[in-house]
Amino acid sequence: MTAPRAQLTLAEVEAIAREAHAAQRDKAGRPYSEHLAAVAEGVRARGGSDDQIAAAWLHDAVEDDALTERWLADAALPQQVKDMVLAVTKRDGEEPAAYTRRILATPGALLIKEADLAHNADPARLAVLEPATRTRLTEKYALVRGLLGLTAPQPPAERQD
Repeated sequence: MTAPRAQLTLAEVEAIAREAHAAQRDKAGRPYSEHLAAVAEGVRARGGSDDQIAAAWLHDAVEDDALTERWLADAALPQQVKDMVLAVTKRDGEEPAAYTRRILATPGALLIKEADLAHNADPARLAVLEPATRTRLTEKYALVRGLLGLTAPQPPAERQD
């Protein structure tokens, strides 16, 4: 009988995610690992658990083919981490309603998607994109936020003096 493998630490998960996405750039041409770090930090800042932070580091790995579902299944990670990663992994051709239902049905996954959407919709990130891309993504993120029941931050009201 073999001893169970030790679970990967957060530092190990971060290193794996950074290596898996090393050659990847985001839509603005920045290293993709910056997005992963921002989402992981967003989860931490929102009070997420270590499992949620680990899932945040890996949230795009399967969707972007940086790591395989087989790798994830075999990884020395708690099942909850694997479940959250798969919940936020968008499938080709999947309708937004089905995608968001899966996220809402998976404990812990909503916080990861909330941090992901917050970083994706950051005005500074969107500002460097072509107008058509910026508009398309802004609408897409708003739709997903709505389906998830996340309210968009409201701009300050105009003063009526």
